[in-house]
Amino acid sequence: MLNAYPLGESVDKLDDWAARGMRVFGFSYVGNNAFADSSRPMPFFGDSPDEHGGLSPLGRQAVQRLNALGVVIDVSQMSTLALEQVTQLSKAPVIASHSAVRSLVDLPRNLTDKEMREVAATGGLVSIVGFSSQLKPFSEQTLAKVNQMRAEFELPAVQNLGQASMPADPVFSIWPEQRFGQYAKRLYGILDEEPRAGLKELGDAIEYTVKKIGIDHVAISSDFNDGGGIDGWNDVSETRNVTAELIQRGFSDEDIAKLWGGNFLRVWEQVQRSATTPQERQP
Repeated sequence: MLNAYPLGESVDKLDDWAARGMRVFGFSYVGNNAFADSSRPMPFFGDSPDEHGGLSPLGRQAVQRLNALGVVIDVSQMSTLALEQVTQLSKAPVIASHSAVRSLVDLPRNLTDKEMREVAATGGLVSIVGFSSQLKPFSEQTLAKVNQMRAEFELPAVQNLGQASMPADPVFSIWPEQRFGQYAKRLYGILDEEPRAGLKELGDAIEYTVKKIGIDHVAISSDFNDGGGIDGWNDVSETRNVTAELIQRGFSDEDIAKLWGGNFLRVWEQVQRSATTPQERQP
Protein backbone atom coordinates (compact mmCIF):
# COMPACT_ATOMS: atom_id res chain seq x y z
CA MET A 1 0.00 0.00 0.00
CA LEU A 2 1.49 3.30 -1.08
CA ASN A 3 0.34 6.59 0.51
CA ALA A 4 -1.11 6.94 4.00
CA TYR A 5 -3.70 9.47 2.77
CA PRO A 6 -6.60 6.95 2.55
CA LEU A 7 -6.13 6.12 6.24
CA GLY A 8 -7.25 9.60 7.24
CA GLU A 9 -6.04 10.10 10.80
CA SER A 10 -6.38 6.55 12.11
CA VAL A 11 -3.46 4.27 12.91
CA ASP A 12 -5.96 1.51 13.71
CA LYS A 13 -6.79 1.12 10.03
CA LEU A 14 -3.31 -0.34 9.51
CA ASP A 15 -4.54 -3.44 11.38
CA ASP A 16 -7.46 -3.77 8.94
CA TRP A 17 -5.20 -3.59 5.90
CA ALA A 18 -2.66 -5.98 7.40
CA ALA A 19 -5.50 -8.44 8.03
CA ARG A 20 -6.38 -8.15 4.32
CA GLY A 21 -2.82 -9.10 3.37
CA MET A 22 -0.89 -5.82 3.20
CA ARG A 23 2.79 -6.62 3.82
CA VAL A 24 4.56 -3.46 2.54
CA PHE A 25 3.46 0.07 3.45
CA GLY A 26 4.76 3.34 2.01
CA PHE A 27 3.91 6.54 3.88
CA SER A 28 4.17 8.98 1.00
CA TYR A 29 3.40 9.61 -2.64
CA VAL A 30 3.15 13.05 -4.24
CA GLY A 31 2.01 15.50 -1.57
CA ASN A 32 2.02 15.48 2.22
CA ASN A 33 -0.56 13.61 4.27
CA ALA A 34 -1.53 13.45 7.94
CA PHE A 35 1.27 10.95 8.65
CA ALA A 36 4.36 12.41 6.96
CA ASP A 37 5.90 15.00 4.67
CA SER A 38 6.56 13.96 1.08
CA SER A 39 9.75 14.57 -0.91
CA ARG A 40 7.41 16.32 -3.36
CA PRO A 41 4.98 18.57 -1.44
CA MET A 42 2.22 20.06 -3.57
CA PRO A 43 1.54 23.76 -2.87
CA PHE A 44 -1.67 23.58 -4.92
CA PHE A 45 -3.08 21.35 -2.17
CA GLY A 46 -1.76 23.58 0.60
CA ASP A 47 1.45 21.62 1.28
CA SER A 48 4.64 23.17 2.62
CA PRO A 49 8.06 21.42 2.67
CA ASP A 50 8.16 21.27 6.48
CA GLU A 51 4.49 20.81 7.32
CA HIS A 52 5.15 18.12 9.95
CA GLY A 53 8.90 18.46 10.34
CA GLY A 54 9.14 14.94 8.89
CA LEU A 55 6.77 12.54 10.64
CA SER A 56 3.69 13.78 12.45
CA PRO A 57 2.84 12.26 15.87
CA LEU A 58 0.46 10.02 13.94
CA GLY A 59 3.31 8.93 11.69
CA ARG A 60 5.50 8.08 14.66
CA GLN A 61 2.72 5.89 16.07
CA ALA A 62 2.38 4.23 12.66
CA VAL A 63 6.06 3.19 12.62
CA GLN A 64 5.57 1.34 15.90
CA ARG A 65 2.30 -0.22 14.71
CA LEU A 66 3.77 -1.42 11.42
CA ASN A 67 6.71 -2.99 13.28
CA ALA A 68 4.27 -4.79 15.57
CA LEU A 69 2.22 -6.03 12.62
CA GLY A 70 5.24 -7.34 10.75
CA VAL A 71 4.67 -5.01 7.80
CA VAL A 72 7.70 -3.80 5.82
CA ILE A 73 8.02 0.01 5.94
CA ASP A 74 8.80 1.69 2.61
CA VAL A 75 10.51 5.12 2.79
CA SER A 76 10.55 5.90 -0.94
CA GLN A 77 9.08 9.34 -1.67
CA MET A 78 9.33 10.57 1.94
CA SER A 79 11.02 13.86 2.80
CA THR A 80 14.62 13.67 3.95
CA LEU A 81 13.68 14.38 7.56
CA ALA A 82 10.78 11.90 7.54
CA LEU A 83 13.03 9.17 6.13
CA GLU A 84 15.65 9.83 8.79
CA GLN A 85 13.05 9.66 11.56
CA VAL A 86 11.63 6.36 10.29
CA THR A 87 15.08 4.77 10.23
CA GLN A 88 15.71 5.96 13.78
CA LEU A 89 12.35 4.78 15.13
CA SER A 90 11.93 1.46 13.34
CA LYS A 91 12.87 -1.69 15.25
CA ALA A 92 12.98 -3.65 11.98
CA PRO A 93 14.66 -3.18 8.59
CA VAL A 94 13.08 -0.68 6.21
CA ILE A 95 13.22 -0.43 2.43
CA ALA A 96 13.16 2.21 -0.28
CA SER A 97 11.11 0.22 -2.78
CA HIS A 98 11.47 2.42 -5.87
CA SER A 99 14.16 5.07 -5.67
CA ALA A 100 17.39 6.12 -7.40
CA VAL A 101 20.57 8.09 -6.71
CA ARG A 102 20.56 11.84 -5.99
CA SER A 103 24.29 12.07 -6.68
CA LEU A 104 23.67 10.95 -10.27
CA VAL A 105 20.35 12.72 -10.92
CA ASP A 106 19.54 15.66 -8.65
CA LEU A 107 15.82 15.19 -8.02
CA PRO A 108 14.11 15.46 -4.62
CA ARG A 109 12.55 12.07 -5.39
CA ASN A 110 16.01 10.40 -5.40
CA LEU A 111 18.05 9.45 -2.33
CA THR A 112 21.22 11.11 -1.10
CA ASP A 113 24.19 8.97 -0.07
CA LYS A 114 23.35 9.76 3.56
CA GLU A 115 19.75 8.60 3.14
CA MET A 116 20.90 5.36 1.54
CA ARG A 117 23.28 4.72 4.43
CA GLU A 118 20.47 5.36 6.91
CA VAL A 119 18.27 2.77 5.19
CA ALA A 120 21.11 0.23 5.06
CA ALA A 121 21.90 0.78 8.74
CA THR A 122 18.48 -0.67 9.65
CA GLY A 123 19.43 -3.85 7.78
CA GLY A 124 17.17 -2.76 4.94
CA LEU A 125 17.65 -2.12 1.23
CA VAL A 126 17.43 0.47 -1.53
CA SER A 127 15.67 -0.79 -4.66
CA ILE A 128 16.88 1.05 -7.78
CA VAL A 129 13.94 1.79 -10.05
CA GLY A 130 13.84 1.54 -13.84
CA PHE A 131 12.24 4.97 -14.20
CA SER A 132 13.87 7.13 -16.87
CA SER A 133 13.66 10.57 -15.26
CA GLN A 134 15.24 9.25 -12.05
CA LEU A 135 18.17 7.67 -13.91
CA LYS A 136 19.05 10.27 -16.54
CA PRO A 137 19.26 14.06 -16.10
CA PHE A 138 17.05 16.12 -18.37
CA SER A 139 18.87 17.91 -21.17
CA GLU A 140 19.57 21.63 -21.42
CA GLN A 141 17.18 21.74 -24.39
CA THR A 142 14.37 20.42 -22.21
CA LEU A 143 15.21 22.93 -19.47
CA ALA A 144 15.06 25.72 -22.05
CA LYS A 145 11.62 24.55 -23.24
CA VAL A 146 10.35 24.40 -19.66
CA ASN A 147 11.61 27.92 -18.93
CA GLN A 148 10.05 29.27 -22.13
CA MET A 149 6.74 27.75 -21.06
CA ARG A 150 7.14 29.10 -17.52
CA ALA A 151 7.63 32.60 -18.90
CA GLU A 152 4.26 32.29 -20.65
CA PHE A 153 2.73 31.57 -17.23
CA GLU A 154 4.64 34.54 -15.71
CA LEU A 155 6.82 32.28 -13.57
CA PRO A 156 10.56 32.79 -12.94
CA ALA A 157 13.09 30.65 -14.77
CA VAL A 158 14.56 27.65 -12.94
CA GLN A 159 18.17 26.52 -13.07
CA ASN A 160 17.66 22.75 -13.07
CA LEU A 161 14.99 20.17 -13.79
CA GLY A 162 14.95 19.15 -10.15
CA GLN A 163 13.04 22.39 -9.65
CA ALA A 164 11.10 22.26 -12.90
CA SER A 165 10.03 18.61 -13.14
CA MET A 166 7.27 18.97 -10.53
CA PRO A 167 4.53 21.63 -10.40
CA ALA A 168 5.68 22.80 -6.98
CA ASP A 169 5.90 26.60 -7.06
CA PRO A 170 4.42 28.19 -3.90
CA VAL A 171 2.24 30.48 -6.06
CA PHE A 172 0.28 27.43 -7.19
CA SER A 173 -1.49 27.49 -3.81
CA ILE A 174 -3.53 30.51 -5.01
CA TRP A 175 -3.94 29.56 -8.68
CA PRO A 176 -7.36 28.51 -9.99
CA GLU A 177 -7.59 24.77 -10.65
CA GLN A 178 -7.97 25.28 -14.42
CA ARG A 179 -4.76 27.34 -14.69
CA PHE A 180 -2.81 24.83 -12.59
CA GLY A 181 -4.11 21.99 -14.78
CA GLN A 182 -3.01 23.81 -17.93
CA TYR A 183 0.48 24.34 -16.52
CA ALA A 184 0.88 20.71 -15.41
CA LYS A 185 -0.31 19.40 -18.80
CA ARG A 186 2.19 21.61 -20.66
CA LEU A 187 5.01 20.66 -18.30
CA TYR A 188 4.55 16.89 -18.58
CA GLY A 189 4.13 17.19 -22.35
CA ILE A 190 7.61 18.72 -22.56
CA LEU A 191 9.17 16.19 -20.17
CA ASP A 192 7.67 13.26 -22.10
CA GLU A 193 9.64 14.34 -25.21
CA GLU A 194 12.99 13.79 -23.44
CA PRO A 195 14.90 10.69 -24.69
CA ARG A 196 14.66 7.90 -22.16
CA ALA A 197 17.36 6.34 -20.03
CA GLY A 198 18.62 2.87 -20.94
CA LEU A 199 20.29 -0.14 -19.40
CA LYS A 200 23.57 1.75 -18.98
CA GLU A 201 22.03 4.37 -16.70
CA LEU A 202 20.21 1.69 -14.69
CA GLY A 203 23.45 -0.27 -14.36
CA ASP A 204 25.34 2.86 -13.31
CA ALA A 205 22.82 3.56 -10.54
CA ILE A 206 22.89 -0.04 -9.28
CA GLU A 207 26.69 -0.13 -9.34
CA TYR A 208 26.95 3.23 -7.53
CA THR A 209 24.56 2.11 -4.79
CA VAL A 210 26.32 -1.22 -4.30
CA LYS A 211 29.64 0.60 -3.87
CA LYS A 212 28.09 2.97 -1.30
CA ILE A 213 26.08 0.58 0.89
CA GLY A 214 27.03 -2.97 -0.15
CA ILE A 215 25.47 -5.72 -2.28
CA ASP A 216 23.32 -6.98 0.64
CA HIS A 217 21.37 -3.71 0.75
CA VAL A 218 20.47 -3.16 -2.92
CA ALA A 219 17.63 -4.44 -5.12
CA ILE A 220 15.93 -3.67 -8.45
CA SER A 221 12.38 -2.46 -9.15
CA SER A 222 10.39 -1.60 -12.27
CA ASP A 223 7.44 0.73 -11.48
CA PHE A 224 5.92 -0.44 -14.79
CA ASN A 225 2.43 0.33 -13.51
CA ASP A 226 3.18 4.04 -13.04
CA GLY A 227 5.38 5.26 -15.88
CA GLY A 228 8.41 3.01 -15.41
CA GLY A 229 10.36 1.43 -18.22
CA ILE A 230 13.62 2.30 -19.94
CA ASP A 231 15.20 1.48 -23.29
CA GLY A 232 16.02 -2.21 -23.09
CA TRP A 233 13.64 -2.88 -20.19
CA ASN A 234 10.25 -1.71 -21.34
CA ASP A 235 8.29 -4.53 -19.73
CA VAL A 236 8.71 -7.88 -18.00
CA SER A 237 9.55 -9.65 -21.27
CA GLU A 238 12.86 -7.73 -21.37
CA THR A 239 13.93 -8.44 -17.80
CA ARG A 240 16.68 -10.76 -19.05
CA ASN A 241 18.37 -7.69 -20.58
CA VAL A 242 18.94 -6.25 -17.10
CA THR A 243 20.55 -9.50 -16.00
CA ALA A 244 22.78 -9.42 -19.09
CA GLU A 245 23.84 -5.84 -18.23
CA LEU A 246 24.77 -6.95 -14.71
CA ILE A 247 26.77 -9.94 -16.00
CA GLN A 248 28.70 -7.65 -18.34
CA ARG A 249 29.56 -5.43 -15.39
CA GLY A 250 31.05 -8.35 -13.48
CA PHE A 251 28.29 -9.11 -10.99
CA SER A 252 28.36 -12.75 -9.86
CA ASP A 253 25.40 -15.13 -9.96
CA GLU A 254 25.13 -14.76 -6.18
CA ASP A 255 25.09 -10.96 -6.43
CA ILE A 256 22.43 -11.00 -9.15
CA ALA A 257 20.25 -13.38 -7.12
CA LYS A 258 20.42 -10.95 -4.20
CA LEU A 259 19.52 -7.98 -6.41
CA TRP A 260 16.58 -9.75 -8.05
CA GLY A 261 14.83 -10.79 -4.86
CA GLY A 262 17.12 -12.46 -2.36
CA ASN A 263 17.76 -9.28 -0.40
CA PHE A 264 14.09 -8.38 -0.25
CA LEU A 265 13.09 -11.86 0.94
CA ARG A 266 15.71 -11.61 3.68
CA VAL A 267 14.34 -8.24 4.82
CA TRP A 268 10.74 -9.46 4.67
CA GLU A 269 11.60 -12.47 6.81
CA GLN A 270 13.39 -10.32 9.39
CA VAL A 271 10.46 -7.91 9.62
CA GLN A 272 7.97 -10.71 10.13
CA ARG A 273 10.17 -12.42 12.72
CA SER A 274 10.38 -9.21 14.74
CA ALA A 275 6.60 -8.71 14.81
CA THR A 276 4.78 -9.17 18.09
CA THR A 277 2.16 -11.89 18.41
CA PRO A 278 -1.54 -10.95 18.21
CA GLN A 279 -1.88 -11.54 21.96
CA GLU A 280 0.87 -8.98 22.66
CA ARG A 281 -0.49 -6.23 20.43
CA GLN A 282 -2.13 -3.27 22.08
CA PRO A 283 -5.82 -2.73 21.19
